[in-house]
Amino acid sequence: MKKKTQILIVISLIILIILFGILKIQNFILKKIYKTNYSEYVYKYSEENNIDPLLTFAIIKAESNFNRNIKSKSGAIGLMQLMESTALEEAEEVNQEIVVTESLYNPEINIKIGTKYYAKLIKKYNNNMLLALAAYNAGIGNVDKWIQEGIIKEDGSDIENIPFKETNNYVRKIVRDYKIYKQLYK
Repeated sequence: MKKKTQILIVISLIILIILFGILKIQNFILKKIYKTNYSEYVYKYSEENNIDPLLTFAIIKAESNFNRNIKSKSGAIGLMQLMESTALEEAEEVNQEIVVTESLYNPEINIKIGTKYYAKLIKKYNNNMLLALAAYNAGIGNVDKWIQEGIIKEDGSDIENIPFKETNNYVRKIVRDYKIYKQLYK
């Protein structure tokens, strides 16, 4: 009987070690997918703007997948995919001189301006993360129009009704990625 108990204990320990190893490998792989590049800027400017840095990472992942040199077909630039006109407006508010469009490829400048702009959207939409994300992607004018026309509610509780498929998917993706970031890094 004693030998059976010892064997069961050894087998249990082996199973626990294997499970722990699998979980560690899974977290290692997930952390390669859900990166925290540019963390010094993300933490600094997210905290300055009262945004959870993990949400900022999720936005950057969705916008550029951490490619600082990316430019979209519509002209959005850098990590947080800023339109030049939006960036110029926001740059004035944070006393950041943008000499040329190429400045927006600079990770620090891009994150500084992007987090400031997102914080402005959060404030405009009464701390509603979902509406702010929709506006970040589709623009304030579209989100305001959808609310006015009753397509989406002012509290964002029916965000699944966003009529732009890209924006609808964008908001869902960031919410999903934000949850994953919180599981991995908190």
